[in-house]
Order: sequence, then structure tokens, then C-alpha cells
Amino acid sequence: MMKRLLVLFLLALLPCLTLRAQEYRVDNGSAQVDSTLVGRSILSVLGSGVTVNQSRAMRSAFDNYVSNNASKKLTGYRIRVYFENGQNARNRSEAVARSISGAYPGIGVYRTFESPNFKVCVGDFRTKDEALKVYHSLKGAYPTAIILKETINYPR
Repeated sequence: MMKRLLVLFLLALLPCLTLRAQEYRVDNGSAQVDSTLVGRSILSVLGSGVTVNQSRAMRSAFDNYVSNNASKKLTGYRIRVYFENGQNARNRSEAVARSISGAYPGIGVYRTFESPNFKVCVGDFRTKDEALKVYHSLKGAYPTAIILKETINYPR
């Protein structure tokens, strides 16, 4: 009799054990955040026919949150499209940065110099999947492009 009660109790408890709330993981001091809506408004996902009533205080609080966190750095991915140290490396890195800025206006382009190399990196991607989408479009024009794990800027 006692065994039956224990089995029934465990069977009743099993569905509760499999349910989980949303997880919030922290790795290396940086929050892992779902980035499917980065750069997009949630209202664009809702579709037509949906009306959202939002107070000015709520919008102001959100804007304050974004501006206060803009200086934070996250671990993410960038695509390095240029890495050279020749005589014309500086001019070529500027040309590459201008070209990518024109072709991809919404994506950040970062030109750096670490002696003796000039580098041009693209994007602030939170996931490797996001970086891969842009990488495939850049790979034809920049065959030496690679995806690197780096510290990225907080999305705006």
C-alpha cells in the first residue's frame, strides 16, 4: 500500500519537475540575452490589428533603461573582414570600412590599429547565428572574413 502511494505521489510530482521558468544565465559576468528582437520594436512583431496602450512614464522608463546601459559591454561576436600591415593597409582599411558602412548602414563598423596591423570588424552580434547571417553575405566580397568572439557594444 505504501509503495503504491509513493509511486502515485512521484507520478503526480513528475510534471511539476519538468516545468521550468525562463532561465537567466550569467557566464563570465555577461548576461546571456535572447537577441531575436535586437534593433526591432516589439510592436513590429505583433502585426496589424493590435493596439498597444502605453503610458508616457513606461516609455520614458524604457528609454532611460536603454540609455543607462548603453555604456555596458557584452560578450558577443564580430566579423573581421580586414587584417593587414602593408604600406597601403591604412588607406585600404579606411576604404573597406566606408564600403561596408555604405552597404550595411545599420551595422557598426570598427576600424582599429594594433601595431603593426590595421583591422576592420563588423557588427555587434549577440549570437553566432546572427553573425553567420551577415558573414555569408560578406564572404563573397571578403574571402578572408572570420567570425570572432569579442566584447561588443550594448545594442541601441
